[in-house]
Amino acid sequence: MTGATDPFSASIIPFEVPEQMRAFAEKGVSQARETYAKFKDAAETHNGTVEAVFASASKGVSDYTAKLMEFAKANTTAHLDFAQELLGTKSPADAFQLWTGHAKTQLETFQAQAKELVELTQRIATETAEPIKAGASKLYPPAA
Repeated sequence: MTGATDPFSASIIPFEVPEQMRAFAEKGVSQARETYAKFKDAAETHNGTVEAVFASASKGVSDYTAKLMEFAKANTTAHLDFAQELLGTKSPADAFQLWTGHAKTQLETFQAQAKELVELTQRIATETAEPIKAGASKLYPPAA
């Protein structure tokens, strides 16, 4: 078919998007980009918060474990010293006096250690919760 033209080319009418439709589509794309940016920021903040919480909790567990080991060493040393002193007593009265003195000292020590562990636990809990508070304040700033 020489010299033949496309039979559909003459019937194609150029299509133009109405201005209102174009503005509506551009506004939708713009809103979608803003929503995506907010979602991305929130996700990054959340990931950072989770990492900070785990890092803080891990450090807290290490501190707590170190404190328990410190107490175990001190208590073991105190018991071994007591046993050695008990073996050196000359009379049942001396042994009883040593025993009651040791029991009183150990009770006071255990109370002080328990208090210290409670304070350490509270500090760890506060430090672990801090990244959560900071993350929440970024996502939900206080109303002005």
